[in-house]
Amino acid sequence: MTSLNFDIKDKLKNLNVFEKIMAVNVLVFFIGWLIQVIRKIPRTYTLSWLELPKELSDFIFKPWSLFTYGFTHYDFFHLLFNMVVLYFVSRTMVNLFPTKQSLNIYFLGILAGGLSFLLVYNILPDTFSSTVGSLVGASAGVNALLIFLCAYMPNRETRFFSISIKLWHIGVAIVLFDVIGLFGANQGGKVAHLGGSLIGYLYATQLVKGKDIGEGFGKFLDSITNMFSKKSPLKTVHRKKKSTIAGHNKQEFNEFNNQKKIDLILDKISKSGYESLTKEEKSFLFKAGKN
Repeated sequence: MTSLNFDIKDKLKNLNVFEKIMAVNVLVFFIGWLIQVIRKIPRTYTLSWLELPKELSDFIFKPWSLFTYGFTHYDFFHLLFNMVVLYFVSRTMVNLFPTKQSLNIYFLGILAGGLSFLLVYNILPDTFSSTVGSLVGASAGVNALLIFLCAYMPNRETRFFSISIKLWHIGVAIVLFDVIGLFGANQGGKVAHLGGSLIGYLYATQLVKGKDIGEGFGKFLDSITNMFSKKSPLKTVHRKKKSTIAGHNKQEFNEFNNQKKIDLILDKISKSGYESLTKEEKSFLFKAGKN
């Protein structure tokens, strides 16, 4: 039993950040299920304090719901679908882009989905939203990651059984499906999906131009994290100048796969020449050339 506990703790410790997000989603789902069993109340009332309401008058009293709705699921298959897609998409994201940047896209997608939901249902007539309830689910964040990949590398191909499909085709299909869904039963969810998709598209097209539109949001998240970190007020810290590799700090560079690292270094050579490379960059390029 001790060995099993150690294995579980070791596995949890080594989860990447998106796997931890998936674990939180699953935990929240089962907390809702336990509340249903213990209190004998309908399932859709068990996590009401986490839902994003469509009425601004209700939202004012629970502003945290603009974030927490993205961790809330009532239907098991809704949770399963979102987590399976998030698992595979996040694996691609963390292999090609810094983890922090991937998180910015995901959480900006959730926020954009929630804001789109609030905006649409507080502008349109009540007759349009009479059947729409509160918003739950991680789909807006998942869509943001999906559309980001489809827009950032549109001509990259993926296999669907024996058929090769370009990513931009998948992106167009996702958006069209959500637009058609606006006339179905899950109108609120589709509005949020489209909000997340818009953020993913804008993030990708701007990043191609060299602009990271999520940088400010990332700094905001860092400031919140730093508020809860423990620091000694009497400790003197001697800061060293951080070295960069191909324009990225070492932690970010190490998060890229080998091909991405090589492409970044070759891009630096094309702009500034081979002599502009640091010893570490030259060493990495030499070792990569031998493989």
